[in-house]
Amino acid sequence: MGAGANLRQSGERFALILTQPFKSMRRRIDRWIFTRLKRVPGPVEVSRRRVYILPTRFGYGFGLLLMVMLLGSMNYSNSMAFALTFLLSGLGLVAMHHTHANLVNIRVRSGRIQPVFAGDTARFVLELENPAAPPRYALRAGWSDQMPLCSTDLGGQQSGTLLLTLPAPQRGWLPAPRFSVLTEFPLGLFHAWTWIELDMACLVYPRPAAKGERPPATSGGTGPRAGMRHGQEEFAGLRSYQRGDAMRSIHWKSMSKLQTPQVKQFAETLEKELWLDWGSMPPAWDAERRLSQLARWVLDAEAEGRSYGLRLPEFSQAPGRGELHRQECLKALALFEAPR
Repeated sequence: MGAGANLRQSGERFALILTQPFKSMRRRIDRWIFTRLKRVPGPVEVSRRRVYILPTRFGYGFGLLLMVMLLGSMNYSNSMAFALTFLLSGLGLVAMHHTHANLVNIRVRSGRIQPVFAGDTARFVLELENPAAPPRYALRAGWSDQMPLCSTDLGGQQSGTLLLTLPAPQRGWLPAPRFSVLTEFPLGLFHAWTWIELDMACLVYPRPAAKGERPPATSGGTGPRAGMRHGQEEFAGLRSYQRGDAMRSIHWKSMSKLQTPQVKQFAETLEKELWLDWGSMPPAWDAERRLSQLARWVLDAEAEGRSYGLRLPEFSQAPGRGELHRQECLKALALFEAPR
């Protein structure tokens, strides 16, 4: 069965060479590049030795047309035909030079990569910098030629961004595969490209469970608010002025309607601490279901403005709230490894 599979692969490779010789050549070059490609943190400067160039199908058609024109000029000894043939040939050579130069010395680095939830699409940001004075046009990037390519133009000594997307099916770190930066500017007769593998990854959070399940009650009260005390957080109403009250606390707008000055009162909310505990869920739930439910509780508690903490096996996050606290909790869920 192994011999049959090898024979089938050899037949498919031979058919590809016969039907699409130019694409087959590209694949052979790419395989040679991949054996020498290393994953680097960046930035990466695209030197001349990293740029590869081949004619496009339009370039091969253009070359075939020039050959026909040259044969016709020789057959009829027509000087004007010779001049047109050589003029177009020179145009093609100039286009090849500009296509190659459009990609050389571009600097590529990883941009800020936002975390996503499992099942969403990860967005990898590439920052391209043009250190030279001449502008660069129609620079594109993609994981492969088969996937959609994004494009940008760079002015002289300016930077731009390209966005590459990738499905994120499961939680954890999603490393970015190698990608190609390419161009066919200015005439589309030549295809110049390079392969780069930056050390960048997207953090994928567990997919939140559906809404409905509430976290178990915790000590310190039965409701989201356990009491109130005087403070400076929430407006609690007005009261009559008393000697010793600060002038800045007087509600001046009410002076025209009321006979006595009114003072603004504030109250500070005392919230009970909400603990999102791994051990509080049914024993029959597996690890992924627990992580999914904990992710939902983190989002709900943050949306309600509650102070919450997270307890996992061999991990504990003290109660808090805010975007940074939310990210720390979700990161712990994304990178959690069940104890064995």
